[in-house]
Amino acid sequence: MPKFLLSLVLICATTFIWAQDSQQEKLEQRKAQIQQEIRDNEKMLQSVRKKEKSAVNEYLIQANKIKLKEKLINTTAKQEKILSNDMYINQVKVNKLKKELAVLKEDYAKMILKSYKSRSEQSRAMFILSSESFLQAYKRAQYLKQYTNYRKNQGLEIQSKTAELVDYNSKLDGQRQVKKKIIAENEKEKKSLEEEKKEQQKLVNTIKKDKNKIIADTKAKQQESRRIDAKIKDLIREQIRLANQRAEEERRRKIAEGKATEAEKAEASTPKSYSSDKITLTPEGKILAADFKANRGKLPWPVEKGFISLGYGDQPHPLYPSLTVHNSGVEITTEQGATARAVFEGVVSKVIALSPVNRAVFIQHGDYFTVYQNLSSVSVEQGDKVKVKQSIGKVRTSGDTGKTIIKFLILQNTSNNNPEGWLQNR
Repeated sequence: MPKFLLSLVLICATTFIWAQDSQQEKLEQRKAQIQQEIRDNEKMLQSVRKKEKSAVNEYLIQANKIKLKEKLINTTAKQEKILSNDMYINQVKVNKLKKELAVLKEDYAKMILKSYKSRSEQSRAMFILSSESFLQAYKRAQYLKQYTNYRKNQGLEIQSKTAELVDYNSKLDGQRQVKKKIIAENEKEKKSLEEEKKEQQKLVNTIKKDKNKIIADTKAKQQESRRIDAKIKDLIREQIRLANQRAEEERRRKIAEGKATEAEKAEASTPKSYSSDKITLTPEGKILAADFKANRGKLPWPVEKGFISLGYGDQPHPLYPSLTVHNSGVEITTEQGATARAVFEGVVSKVIALSPVNRAVFIQHGDYFTVYQNLSSVSVEQGDKVKVKQSIGKVRTSGDTGKTIIKFLILQNTSNNNPEGWLQNR
C-alpha cells in the first residue's frame, strides 16, 4: 500500500477511534444508569413481596426488571463490539509499527556499519581535503554534518516508535482484559435473565388461578378511570372558561381606560359565552406554552425513580391480551414515600380530591395542562407559581395492593397527549 494511502487510512482510523471512545463512554454511563434502575426495581419488588398484596403488581415489576436486563445485555454487547473494533485498529497500528521498526533498524544497522568502516577522523578529513574546489569541500562538509544528524534522528525515531509500540501493545493487553470482563458480565446477565423469566412464568401460573377476579377488578378500575377522566375534562373546561372570562374582562378594562389596541377592541366587540374548549392566551401565556412545547422529549419525570407500568392509550392487558385497557396518561410505579414534582414551570390551576383517596394537582403551562393523580398529600395551593422539579406532594401507596403509583397526564386544552413522548428517555 502506498505511504500516502496508508497514512490516510490511519488518520481515518484515529478519528474513528476518538468517536468510538466517546460512544464507549456514553454506553458505560447508560449501563451504569440501567444497573441503578435494576437495583431500584429490585428494591420495589422486594417491598411488594413483603406486603404479599398483589401478584399482578409483582408480575409488572418483574416484567420491567426483565426489560431492563435485556437493555443491559444489549448495551454490553454494543460495548463489546466497539471494543473489538478498537482492538482491530490498534492491532493494525501495531503491525504497521513493527514493519516500520524493522526497516528503520535495518537502515540504521547499515549506516552504523558504514560509519564504522570510515570512522577515523583522518579519513573524514581526507574526504574533505581531496576536494577539487572550495565549493566541493564545503558541500562535502555539509554532507558529513547532515549524515551525522540523519543518523542521530534515525536513532531517535527508532526509540520513539519502540516506545509507541510498547504503548499500543500495553493498550491491547488492557483491552483484552476489559473485553474478557465484558463477555463474562454478559454471560452472567444472560443466566440471570433466564432465571428471571422462569420466576415470571411461576407468577403467571399463580395469577391464572385468579383470572376471573383479576378481570373483574380490571374492568371495575377501568370504569372508575373513565369517570375520573371525564371529571378532569370538565374541570379543565371550567378553568378554560374562567381564564377566557378573565381575559375578556381585562380587555374591556383596557378599552375603558383607553389603553386597548385595535385588535383588542375588535376582540372585545365579539359576543362571548366563555365555554370554549380552547383557551385564549395572553402574551405571557403564549411564551410559556411555546417554552413548554419546545421541551418536548426533555421534560423530567414527575417522580425521581420509577418505571412506566401502564402506557398511554388502548392496549392489551399484560396477562390477558383479549382484555383491552385504556389509559389517558401514563402510570408510573415508584417507591413508597416518593415525592411528586412539577415537570415544568407553571401555575397551579386546581387542587382537588378526585376520590376519597385520590388527590390531584393541575398545573397550567399556557394552553397546556399537566395533571398529577393519586397523591396522598399536596404541598401546593391553587394560584401558586411552581418551578421545574418543585415538590407538589407525596404519591399514595395503596393499602390493598401495596402499589405506589402516580398517574400523569398532559393535555393541550382538553386534548390528551402521550406523556411518553414528552418525558426524557431513561
